[in-house]
Amino acid sequence: MRRRSFLHGAGGLLVAGPRIASAQPAAVPVIGFLHSGSPDPVAKRLAAWHKGLQDGGFVEGRTVAIEYRWASGRNDALPGLVAELIQRRVDVIATPASTPAAVAAGRATTTIPIVFATGADPIALGLVDNLSRPGRNVTGVVSLNNELAGKRLGLFRELIPGLARIVTVINPSSVLAEPFGQELQAAAAPLGLAVDIRRATTDRELEAAFGNLAQQRGNGVVMGPDAFFFTRRAQIAAMAARLAVPVIFDDREYAEAGGLAAYGANWMPLMALAGGYTARVLKGEKPADLPVAQSSAFELVINLKAAKALGIAVPPSVLAAADEVIE
Repeated sequence: MRRRSFLHGAGGLLVAGPRIASAQPAAVPVIGFLHSGSPDPVAKRLAAWHKGLQDGGFVEGRTVAIEYRWASGRNDALPGLVAELIQRRVDVIATPASTPAAVAAGRATTTIPIVFATGADPIALGLVDNLSRPGRNVTGVVSLNNELAGKRLGLFRELIPGLARIVTVINPSSVLAEPFGQELQAAAAPLGLAVDIRRATTDRELEAAFGNLAQQRGNGVVMGPDAFFFTRRAQIAAMAARLAVPVIFDDREYAEAGGLAAYGANWMPLMALAGGYTARVLKGEKPADLPVAQSSAFELVINLKAAKALGIAVPPSVLAAADEVIE
């Protein structure tokens, strides 16, 4: 309850007179938005998150304030950024489409509610106890995008009949790197595909990871999930085209930027769901009792222009299965 101050006379009596109503606006809740990437590359996803938040009754600048913290592809910056949000005393921390940010937030606080949207298993990441009753201060939305390695490799073999070896590029600073590599190796073994894991945390290391692939036949590259790569998707697509190396990705934005193909979660409904979950937490629902929402919305995007440049004839079966074909 807001405290009121009263004017008292010398004898302690309330001074009579007209009461002036206070016009001070009520404080709005504050969301701490934490992401391992940068704003421009995720603008569409951010708009979808805002739409979900708005549908839940919260509009930035009117009924909610948002403190943004972006790591710009540097996962090692996340602990410091989440510490700033904790010091700011935000009401909830949102980490949509940024698993490293979710893990950093979960390690930093057990009291401030956290809402994530991830393509990885939140139980394996230590974010929740189980999906139906998270049991902690964390909940959110999951697509299990990282478990699509088998499907992704099967599509890759249809695109590249002579595929013999998979090169995957991961960011070792990401919590997703190790489980992604393990999942890929497990999926490749029954297909008789060798897996070569390469690591990159800088632009120079990224160039080096692709360095000798042009001279070796039968290679295909599977990019690991990470904001460092996502923010450089046009650069990666251009490098793959220059070296004539086929690359398959996990997000449609890579194919839109010139990559050959992408198969993975449709992040737009996931982001909207995460925005809606953030609104529910702001209204008082406890993350411990709010089941993790699961999405099975996946999409296949084929870039025919990139395929033609690589000399790849995309099979009719793959074209028929595609959710979108970029010509």
